[in-house]
Amino acid sequence: MLVPTEELDRVSQQCFELVPVGPFSLEASTRFLEGFAPAAYRQGAGRHLHLAFAVEGSWATVGVCVRQDGERVIGEFVGAPAGGAVADQVARILSLDIDGRGFGRVGEADPVVGRLQGRYPGLRPVLFWSPYEAAAWALIGHRVRITQAAAVKARMAEELGETVVVHGEVLHAFPAPDRLADLEAFPGLFARKAEYLRGLAQATLAGDLDAAQLRASPADDALAALRCLPGIGAFSADLVLVRGAGHPDHFPVHERRLAHAMAWAYGLGDDPSADDLSAIAEHWRPYRSWVALLLRTQLEDDTHEVTRQQRRSR
Repeated sequence: MLVPTEELDRVSQQCFELVPVGPFSLEASTRFLEGFAPAAYRQGAGRHLHLAFAVEGSWATVGVCVRQDGERVIGEFVGAPAGGAVADQVARILSLDIDGRGFGRVGEADPVVGRLQGRYPGLRPVLFWSPYEAAAWALIGHRVRITQAAAVKARMAEELGETVVVHGEVLHAFPAPDRLADLEAFPGLFARKAEYLRGLAQATLAGDLDAAQLRASPADDALAALRCLPGIGAFSADLVLVRGAGHPDHFPVHERRLAHAMAWAYGLGDDPSADDLSAIAEHWRPYRSWVALLLRTQLEDDTHEVTRQQRRSR
């Protein structure tokens, strides 16, 4: 829940306040980001989270410091956009635009989910900074190792994006779509990736990746629209809808790692059917995306699969 913008403006044009509805832990979110390769987040877990991103709509770059004070989440930002736009985007990034009061009931009905909620209290999905950036990651990361994709994305931020300083920390934001709309090539991008990123940037500037519109549309319609974007297939469309737009209740049937996580948690054997997995996920409504995050987090904590892959690729 956001504090009204006009009330914030009387305090400071560079600050905003968010009030989570339901359990939330910024520290848990920060710990999650430290293992989330696309974010390349290296700050130690704690009460402060530093972000740099292009604000949807204006695409001006801001740097934000987020901290939690009891039930309140306080944001301070540097940059030109109005505080309401920045607050809205941070709320979506941290899944604070969702009423989480009913999430506990899912755990009461499903013991597996209940154990996950106890293991990761207050963890909500942390998103890409925008659907545009989620789609860009999907294109950059296609058919390459996670560490290779993360390195290319970081270099693009350093060389093509804008730099902001938040409390003395230098941050590089992923380039806004107008910076990629004429992209011809970039080191580390092969095949048609530069072409696809250029088309993605142009589609974003035309309004085709608006987060609110994607969330408001029926999931099937939103996914069909996303699959019309250059280079975006079924798996990537799921990623953009869930991890970019922040849809809280979509079950990504194309995600093999989630299937593995469910088999691991529920003791389903090596090759559970999509129908069996979907039937289990029905009990997670209206928070299927949230439960999926907890399952993937547990799988990595217990198996360290992604971490081992990253180490082998260095």
